[in-house]
Amino acid sequence: MASQYPPSLRFRLPAFILFLEAAFILIFYFCFTYDHHKQHLQQHPTLYAAFQDVNVMVILGFSFLLAFLKRYGFSSTGFSLCLAALGVQWALIVNGFLFHFSDGAVEISLQSILEAVMTVTTMLISVGAVLGKVNLMQLIWMAMVELTIFAVNRWVAVSIMQITSHMSLMYVHLFGAYFGLMVSWILYHSSLSLRVEKESSKPTSDTFAMLGTLFLWMFWPSFNSVLITNTKEKWVAVCNTYLAIAASSIAAFSISVATSRNGKLKMAHIQNATLAGGVAVGFSASIIQHPWLAMTLGLAAGALSVLGFDFPKKCRDPAIGIHDTRGVHSMFGLPSFLGGIIYIILIVVNSWENPSLSGYSALIEIGALSLSMALGLIGGLITGFFLTFKCWKAPPVTKYFDDQAYWEFPNLAVGY
Repeated sequence: MASQYPPSLRFRLPAFILFLEAAFILIFYFCFTYDHHKQHLQQHPTLYAAFQDVNVMVILGFSFLLAFLKRYGFSSTGFSLCLAALGVQWALIVNGFLFHFSDGAVEISLQSILEAVMTVTTMLISVGAVLGKVNLMQLIWMAMVELTIFAVNRWVAVSIMQITSHMSLMYVHLFGAYFGLMVSWILYHSSLSLRVEKESSKPTSDTFAMLGTLFLWMFWPSFNSVLITNTKEKWVAVCNTYLAIAASSIAAFSISVATSRNGKLKMAHIQNATLAGGVAVGFSASIIQHPWLAMTLGLAAGALSVLGFDFPKKCRDPAIGIHDTRGVHSMFGLPSFLGGIIYIILIVVNSWENPSLSGYSALIEIGALSLSMALGLIGGLITGFFLTFKCWKAPPVTKYFDDQAYWEFPNLAVGY
């Protein structure tokens, strides 16, 4: 007996993807060239090692992190690769015209590709909030819009607010989390308030998701430090990130047991909260001068992530109509917001002897934090609205969280 799932995207999906790729090739043909400046070429050998770390995080780490649904593993990993491949090219284009355009062309270097890969992180975070509820066409449209808005957000932060390029990329977690939550809110269906069988995990899928967490855990110090130019600040950022993420792991294990009814660990807590320290310390990794401060921030972020995982799902999400599949709010949103607040406090404390300077710097950082959250919320609302159009062939609720709507299973007659 044949599969019950109709190939509704047989013609639209390949036409859409190939159209985008053809457009990208034309844009690169007419507007892009390689950066052959000697000083930049000399940096490539040392930068490539860190580039590999970040690339492994984005391509492998996030793909496996999303593979926790027991019947959605193919889509979680496969769609992530497709989105990352398209997203990097589009991020190179929008970042290039905003940051690297000169003499009538955009110059590509290893650093600009690295910035594009880091930018793609915000899109993969948002995907976690709508995972299993949208098709690949919807995800691609969402990715193109989100990466464009985030590039504009970075341009305003760097060009107008005079925030460093490294710091502007630390907002990927905050922006991505709240963008994804708003898209999820617009696409909410009442049946999502009741956890269905297909939305659950199984030992194999949870193990793959944990593997993604481990890869992200290992390479997060590179993510937080790769674009810092000052050698001393770079190594301080590496050490602070490692200590913070270690402390958040301890918080994840301890708070998970303490909040469990039967005193057992919950795998979702470990997958989410162990990364919270790396997210929270991203803003202030290079200016924290004492190890205990980084560890305290990581511990607080890990505890906040665990506590913010269960409560919103039970109380907030059904009440206001948000279904966060991966829990990106507790994994990235809350820790990033906490990290932004602590960064502002540290700026004021470190510049206490010069009140006018500290006040101005704090206002700039408050503005950048507010801008990222506002654009994420507004952009997510607008994008979610467009994703409700019938032209996207959105999957019905009965096909949520199920690979068989999109992938072939030759060994199965019916069901999965």
